[in-house]
Amino acid sequence: MSKRIFLPSPVRWLLPVVLVLLFVAIVFWLPWQARQLESTERQEQLIADTLWVEQSIRFQLGRHEESLRSLASDIGAGRLAPGEVQQRMARMLKNGAELKSVLQLGPDGRVLAASEPAPVAPGTHIALSQSSLVAQERARRSHNPTYAEPEPGIAAGGAPGPLGVELYVPVYRGEAWQGSLVATFQLSSLLDEMVPWWFAQDNQISLLDRDDNVLARRTSAGPGHGVYTHKRALDLPGATITLMTDSVKAEPKLLPNLLVGSVVALSLALLWSLFALWGHISRRLAAEGELRQQMAFRTAMENSLVTGLRARDLEGRITYVNPAFCQMVGYSAEELVGRLPPMPYWAPDVMGEYQHRLASALAGSLTPEFETLFQRPDGTRIPVLVFEAPLVDKEGRHTGYMGSILDISDRKRMEELNRQHQEKLQASARLATMGEIASMLAHELNQPLAAISSYTTGALNVLARGGDAATLKPALEQAGAQAQRAGAIIRSVHEFVKNREMERQDVALQAMLDSIHALIEMQARQHQVSLQVELPAALPQVRADRMLIEQVLLNLTRNAIEAMADVAPLQRVLRIVAAHDAAAAQVVVQVVDHGHGIPQDVAERLFSPFFSTKAEGMGMGLNICRTAIEFHGGTLTHRANPQGGTIFTFTLPVAGGA
Repeated sequence: MSKRIFLPSPVRWLLPVVLVLLFVAIVFWLPWQARQLESTERQEQLIADTLWVEQSIRFQLGRHEESLRSLASDIGAGRLAPGEVQQRMARMLKNGAELKSVLQLGPDGRVLAASEPAPVAPGTHIALSQSSLVAQERARRSHNPTYAEPEPGIAAGGAPGPLGVELYVPVYRGEAWQGSLVATFQLSSLLDEMVPWWFAQDNQISLLDRDDNVLARRTSAGPGHGVYTHKRALDLPGATITLMTDSVKAEPKLLPNLLVGSVVALSLALLWSLFALWGHISRRLAAEGELRQQMAFRTAMENSLVTGLRARDLEGRITYVNPAFCQMVGYSAEELVGRLPPMPYWAPDVMGEYQHRLASALAGSLTPEFETLFQRPDGTRIPVLVFEAPLVDKEGRHTGYMGSILDISDRKRMEELNRQHQEKLQASARLATMGEIASMLAHELNQPLAAISSYTTGALNVLARGGDAATLKPALEQAGAQAQRAGAIIRSVHEFVKNREMERQDVALQAMLDSIHALIEMQARQHQVSLQVELPAALPQVRADRMLIEQVLLNLTRNAIEAMADVAPLQRVLRIVAAHDAAAAQVVVQVVDHGHGIPQDVAERLFSPFFSTKAEGMGMGLNICRTAIEFHGGTLTHRANPQGGTIFTFTLPVAGGA
């Protein structure tokens, strides 16, 4: 039997008591804390609003200061007549209701100009108060606008009306003081204009002097309670005026049933939280179990892949590799994860390519698919095909790049074998072609050899009769020409059938036709076919393997000649036509015959390997032709000739545009 463990009696009672006391303390502490937070929030809001009102008032007064500075500058420079001065003053009064009057005082205190309606008439001498004299003298010495200290109970300028504050702006002509501009601002109007209604509804706003005497007050919502107050100096040069706000709100009060409501709410919340926590823990445990299963499945799947996987961050640092990638490059995951470029598996001779591609990826220009080389620690080089895509987290942020790497060594070997096989097929086709024209070649060589025999026999007869060298020269020259003709025929055949590596170069179509012209002409004469070559004089060169295109031309012309074997001799015309397609940067070549044409059932299989309509044919000629043209990036097609026969068309890229 299992033993049950009991806690000592004092401990069993102490724990619930502590929990209850803690709960009660929290119940009483929370309302008090909420009250404190609300009180602090109200005070902070009042401070922020007061600062905003102070900045608005200061900004408005600053606008007036700038206007008065400009007017004083124009007066001192003599650019304004007396009438224009009064017009400028009148415009200033329209900029704000708080500006009540503007006076221009001379050095002797006499009024030179005044805004309308003027508190005093021009020409009147004004007796300034002590604070006004101090402000005027300070403005004269500092060359800057200065405010006079407002005096309670005395209106600005000595005129009757609400309490205001005076601004003295000195007027200078050069370095000579010409008097001052005196602007009077009504403080009550300043509060009415600059304090928004929504702020005045909740606060009593006052302007105080340096002794905290009230200069002006706005009490739209009634007097404040003195609970939430704040003072902010207006920072006027020469005058000490403080903006004071007093909120009409009282301290927040606690509700009588707050404690009972809090207990009930907290109890229900506690029960709900326990059930919610239990459900959350159950769901979390289930999710963790599923996650472990998924991680195990993913790990097993990644370990079984033959495709290498590699993840990098935005700096190019490797963050993950799978076993297939490690086996591919010959380095362990511990040697690769966390490593920054250059990587140990980069081949030295393509290091520049790696660096350029990495810089492009980090700059946001990712190459989704490319081939490159990796090098193992033992120096073995493996060609690989890399697919890369951006890595995006659950918030949609780009965090790196994920690459899938395939070892394409076998594919490269198969491509090389296929290339060698194609070369052998092409060589076989050339040999087959030469087998077909062997009899024609013997006929063509028979004529120059017979001529050589005749010329040499004649020369021997001349020598036997004792002829001179001058008589022998024409016969020997003719024999040499016929020997060169036979050699040219043999060389063209040798160049055509010899095996060689494919090599693209810039070559003229006319030059390729000239190389095989003797072979084409030989076949054409045997079948009584007339050959017409139409090449524009300005035809550009093409980028091609010369021997491949010569083989294509020879195969197509041979097929065309044989297709016209059963038509009337006058209709046996073989045309080779070329044109320049500037829009596609291609040269278009057509081989046109007037033969029997191609039936529909034959046309469908015309380019299929080992398909031939000739009893002795291999069925590879047209298939090799199409492969050769597509190798150059062109196309080989055919269509019926409207005048009878067939037109074969192929395209080649223009030199310099490939």
